[in-house]
Amino acid sequence: MSGGGALRIGNASGFYGDRFSAFEEMLTGGPLDVLTGDYLAELTMLILGRDRLKDPSRGYAGTFLRQLEASLGLAVERGVRIVSNAGGLNPAGLADAVREVAEKAGVPVRVAHVEGDDLLAHRSWGDGVLTANAYLGGEGIAACLRAGADVVVTGRVTDAALVSGAAAAHFGWARTDFDRLAGAVAAGHVLECGAQATGGNYSFFAAHDVRRPGFPLAEIAADGSAVITKHPGTGGVVDTGTVTAQLLYETAGARYPGPDVTTRLDTVRLTQDGPDRVRIEGVRGEAPPPDLKVGLTRLGGWRNEVTFVLTGLDIGAKAELVRTQMAAAFDAAGRRPAEVRWTLARTDRADADVQEEAGALLHLVVRDADQEAVGRVVSGAAVELALASYPGFHLTAPPGKGAPYGVFEAVAVPRAEVRQVAVLPDGERVAILPVEESAAPVPVPEPPLPAPLPVTATRRAPLGLVAGARSGDKGGAANVGVWARTDAAWRWLAHTLTVDRFRHLLPETAELPVARHVLPRLRALNFTVDGLLGEGAAAQARFDPQAKALGEWLRARHLDIPEELL
Repeated sequence: MSGGGALRIGNASGFYGDRFSAFEEMLTGGPLDVLTGDYLAELTMLILGRDRLKDPSRGYAGTFLRQLEASLGLAVERGVRIVSNAGGLNPAGLADAVREVAEKAGVPVRVAHVEGDDLLAHRSWGDGVLTANAYLGGEGIAACLRAGADVVVTGRVTDAALVSGAAAAHFGWARTDFDRLAGAVAAGHVLECGAQATGGNYSFFAAHDVRRPGFPLAEIAADGSAVITKHPGTGGVVDTGTVTAQLLYETAGARYPGPDVTTRLDTVRLTQDGPDRVRIEGVRGEAPPPDLKVGLTRLGGWRNEVTFVLTGLDIGAKAELVRTQMAAAFDAAGRRPAEVRWTLARTDRADADVQEEAGALLHLVVRDADQEAVGRVVSGAAVELALASYPGFHLTAPPGKGAPYGVFEAVAVPRAEVRQVAVLPDGERVAILPVEESAAPVPVPEPPLPAPLPVTATRRAPLGLVAGARSGDKGGAANVGVWARTDAAWRWLAHTLTVDRFRHLLPETAELPVARHVLPRLRALNFTVDGLLGEGAAAQARFDPQAKALGEWLRARHLDIPEELL
């Protein structure tokens, strides 16, 4: 697989459960060279780990197989190669299953896979660890494609590696072509979450038709630059705003470390290259870190939750009564859960015309290592209050028996300890050695800020009138990327949205470590908040466990904004 023309790589999945029809839509919507699918997230690895406990032959994303059953013939007919991390915890098993699908369909395909990320048996990771997977890069994928594979499945690789590996194979890049690899990583990071690059989850969605956004594709050039676009006639929008939002998603500072290259996000230049076309260029790359990230998942224990609806007057007193009654019930049972957390959401308003608008929600979340401590002890106590508590007592849903929750942890291991292997279509096993050059990433000094706006009249208004945001999760940390759409708004934003102001606007972050990263070329600030998500998304530590809406909460907060920006 080699050549000098632009390589057209599309994406048909941003998570396990994404739009099923996207696979076929991308194959029929226009020309493609490679179609990728990202099915893995921190939470997904826990789900697959539990699947593997029940049946060791599983551990991969079954949705991918069903999509292939419907579209494999079409992909072969159109000469589109398929690269996916749907192999999860069992890429070899998925590769065999793909061969079975191909044989049943009478479609000849060469299937390869990448393994070596699964480190569960590599060392003792501690009690209860279900999965331990290193985040591999794209070189194994590249080796499979160079050997003529039509379908490549992997386990845990970085999401962007699906794109960078395909590009490296096509253009024959060396392992030390860091600038080119960084350009492909930037494009891959934009593609990896599917429709988030084409108007999905976009702050300024109201200005576009995003009822059914198409999925994105990248036209990657030999120098690593790329154009992000979508198939003609599909919904949504691709502009510098949607691409900026995705570049900020689940990243942090200027240096974005990966297994193949450290990408300098502060060098990215975006330009509108026509309708639904955004050019990414100027991306610089550096040697990758000497260590690889390893994601560990384990069962953390059991949790249960109950939501009490408090209506009308005396909301505070009603909430206090329920708390007191539930505490007494726990004491009487002698089985108080190890963790008991109450939150009161004041969704009520005075003199409401609709009953639901007169209600507040009192959430109870309990956790314990013992299922019994969060089961009948909690659900029974809540139900028994139905006729013996505050006036208007009811729940949003009957409480259950409790459910297991997971914990995610990221650790680092020297890359030399990880034995990545590309298993080629003919069965040959090729060891993928680590790139020799490496460098530990250090923070980039904060760049100079633009000149502040002259002092003018201001008006109290939501931040979201002048700035967009995109937020997400990385283990127990949350990130919030905020960007301005004009130079004037950027001059104001860069000086106004300090760490102290951020903490003031989002009080939940007030006591947590918050870091601000400045990215002038994107007119953006990227904030990371350590500890906001507890032990990761699977632990469901807060109302928004993956921080998906944290950025929109920030945009809804009011502050004094220069009238000229409004």
